[in-house]
Amino acid sequence: MDRLSLYLDPQIRDWVLFPITLVMILVGILRHYVVILLQSPPKKLSRAATREQRALTRSQILRATSSNSPIPLSFYKAISQHLSEAYKAGTYLKDGPPKADAPSSTPNPLSDPAAMDGMMAGMKTQMVMMVPQMVIMGWINFFFQGFVLIKLPFPLTLGFKSMLQRGIDTPDMDVRWVSSLSWYFLNFFGLNGLYRLILGGDNAADSSRDMTASPFAAMGNAQPGQPQDFNKLFKAERDNLEFAEGLHSWVGENMDTKILRKYGKLAAL
Repeated sequence: MDRLSLYLDPQIRDWVLFPITLVMILVGILRHYVVILLQSPPKKLSRAATREQRALTRSQILRATSSNSPIPLSFYKAISQHLSEAYKAGTYLKDGPPKADAPSSTPNPLSDPAAMDGMMAGMKTQMVMMVPQMVIMGWINFFFQGFVLIKLPFPLTLGFKSMLQRGIDTPDMDVRWVSSLSWYFLNFFGLNGLYRLILGGDNAADSSRDMTASPFAAMGNAQPGQPQDFNKLFKAERDNLEFAEGLHSWVGENMDTKILRKYGKLAAL
């Protein structure tokens, strides 16, 4: 049976197709700048907190170069033992060495103002991402439900019919025709390339993240302001340093022999 032939009124293109596309582009750009306005500037770390983090990074860098170290074993052990003793004594802790009678407990992120600010910022961002799309979908359903907007210029299989003709129950219509609601979903995912071109790669207008994110998803993730127990991290780092000492290999070991062998002078001697 022949497929149903349609002839679209040009006013559908001018008053339905173009407005839906333009509104979605403008809402995505507006959403990007609203998210930027809602983001609070990062708080500066105190000198003691910066020193605490740098002390841990220093140990990690030392361990990373243990198998091909630029310093001899004696100097390596001196640095490693100095860091290990400082970690044990709590020298680098921003609140000072832990007291012997103080109970050991993990910091509660809900009691930290910085962590709460991070959670609220995540929830506000997710709401800004989701609410405009819900409003646009309601607007299309209310005013343009059942409209056929465009015909795709390439052939498709019948498996695409349910995706491209949502809201239209016509089994004889060619699968290439696109309904208004389906055009919304095509723009929902298809405009991300345009957003990256206009706003850059790291933009807040990307609609694909809305499908998997929820307003409360940020509460389960670690926020930048969430406190860390550096006392436990330092204890673990002491064991890592001790293990890395056994893997030490100095890159300058027998360097004279290596140079002579490389340039062919060893045989002459």
